[in-house]
Amino acid sequence: MSIFDSHDDIDAPVQESLFDLGPSDEVGYRVPIACQVAGITYRQLDYWARTDLVNPSIRNATGSGSQRLYSFTDILVLKIVKGLLDTGISLQNIRLAVDNLRDRGINEISEITLVSDGTTVYECRSNDEIIDLLGGGQGVFAIAVPQIVKELTGTISAFPSERIGGDAVAEESDNVVALDELAARRERRSS
Repeated sequence: MSIFDSHDDIDAPVQESLFDLGPSDEVGYRVPIACQVAGITYRQLDYWARTDLVNPSIRNATGSGSQRLYSFTDILVLKIVKGLLDTGISLQNIRLAVDNLRDRGINEISEITLVSDGTTVYECRSNDEIIDLLGGGQGVFAIAVPQIVKELTGTISAFPSERIGGDAVAEESDNVVALDELAARRERRSS
């Protein structure tokens, strides 16, 4: 089934995850960390944000000096986009795939495998679907999203993050980056 098809009518059983699905979407990561963890350059990240391919869901840049904050799910999508680009999928087809994945939660995304023939991206939820694609000669490569989630969960825990609580950034363990001085001044002025 193509990723461009709707899955609203599927009543397949849902298997519980065997691993933690990362921090909540109230935890954000700044641009340098998002780039490093996703394996992309700042120029790629900036272009994808400016062209609405992958926007930061926690905080977008609002002018000079402001910082984008990417959620765990955002970074997962960045890694998926990078994987699709590396296999030669056109940015136009990647946009279609990302648009289809955009409104899904981490639990739903982490249960799929993306398979492509180099042109079309197919979403598979079972081994049978993958075998059907391979048997038809369509599938050439696959991106196992559950494996990416597992790797990302382990990797990202070593990086500093920011917890969003209301309008302010609250501390979360020793891994939290404090607001920079300029942002703190702006926050005080707006209060």
